[in-house]
Amino acid sequence: MFLDVVDLHLTAGRGGDGASTMRRESHVPRGGPDGGDGGRGGSVYVSVDTGQTTLRDFEQKRFLTAGDGGNGGNKQSHGKAGRELEIGVPPGTAIFDAESGDLIADIVSREQRVMIVKGGRGGLGNAHFVTSTHQAPRHAQKGEPGEARAVRFELRLIADVGLVGLPNAGKSTTLAALTAAQPKIGDYPFTTLEPNLGVLELGLEDGRRPTIADLPGLIEGASMGAGLGFAFLRHASRTRILVHVVDASATDPLRDAGIIRDELSAHNPALLEKTTLIVLNKIDRPGVHERLAELQEGFAKLGLNSVACSALGGTLGEGVGALRKELARLLPDAETLSLPTEPAGVVVHRIDPIAVSGFEVSREGVAFRVRGKAIERLVHQTDFARDESAERFHHELKRQGIEEALRKAGCRTGHSVLIGDLALEWDDPDDTGLLNAADAADAADLDLEEIGETLEEAATGSSEGSQ
Repeated sequence: MFLDVVDLHLTAGRGGDGASTMRRESHVPRGGPDGGDGGRGGSVYVSVDTGQTTLRDFEQKRFLTAGDGGNGGNKQSHGKAGRELEIGVPPGTAIFDAESGDLIADIVSREQRVMIVKGGRGGLGNAHFVTSTHQAPRHAQKGEPGEARAVRFELRLIADVGLVGLPNAGKSTTLAALTAAQPKIGDYPFTTLEPNLGVLELGLEDGRRPTIADLPGLIEGASMGAGLGFAFLRHASRTRILVHVVDASATDPLRDAGIIRDELSAHNPALLEKTTLIVLNKIDRPGVHERLAELQEGFAKLGLNSVACSALGGTLGEGVGALRKELARLLPDAETLSLPTEPAGVVVHRIDPIAVSGFEVSREGVAFRVRGKAIERLVHQTDFARDESAERFHHELKRQGIEEALRKAGCRTGHSVLIGDLALEWDDPDDTGLLNAADAADAADLDLEEIGETLEEAATGSSEGSQ
């Protein structure tokens, strides 16, 4: 079964935890902290495997994970790095982010290798946090989780020659006549349900061995999803030469070729700029020879060269030799043929605006959300069960200016603050001071009011006594 589109979920390995240990040896009563660092988690890479032609290996296994890093130990021993995951794909595979649809990479040559998800950093051991005033820290960092990403692999076959045409035009028969391929052949539409590849032998003295792909039949409306052709139109973009196989015995071969060209143009107008050859097939049928000159003249007016043949006769069929020679003339030299049909693939790098600014504070319902790579990493690496670690985290919020940004955004004591997977109830000392001041002012107003009432009562009593 040919599989050219697959959705996968890739997860990088988690970093190992840093160790919080103290040196314990005889005659060394106060050895100090000696916790080692955790190992980095394994990353997930995608590279070209020239031995593959489909994505069938991923048909069953859609969740792939790299190895976790090992935890640090005492005596500053570092944890082992996690196992990297290398995914081999056929040349011509485009990788998209499944959620946004953005292109991540398009790889076509064996030298290309791209990291899709990055392994988490290992946590630092407590040996890193010794200062002149704090000689025995217990604080150590936890390992950072690895990145996770849903991706879509989309294969576009890389072939030197692509055979296109309406169903039952004779594409598979033409492929069998030109190469040693043995595709399923039948005298009915949609015999071919998946692309077939073959190698064209041009002769010992030539040295070139171009590949030919037989793409399943297109029909009118294929670019809009009709028929089987929609799933395979993408493969036409990777070819050097497009060969339109036309049934010369059909009622209107020129119209049939026009349907194919319209669908190619609707999918990608650049396809019409490729070198194109028309193959007038099935000339062995009655009455075809008499109209060949008229058909070839009609295609010539459209600027298209044509070759007439009868592929049903195999390699010895009428006109097959002429077709082979014409392909040899149109194909580039051996050195160019050894290079990818397109320029080297691309890896897309996008700037994260939050990464440039450091962090971002926004409202999320009744809570406040803090986004930022550094602070979210710190959340993952902080052990909040350890008081010293929690204090360091809150100190970092102040140092990075996040506390002040939350105040400006309207965050007050009692509000929820979300950072990554962490939810905090905000307790701002400045808010407490303001509340105490307000209480004191209220109390002062109350005392003055009571004093006034007392003086008024005293004055009234004194007046009555004098009478």
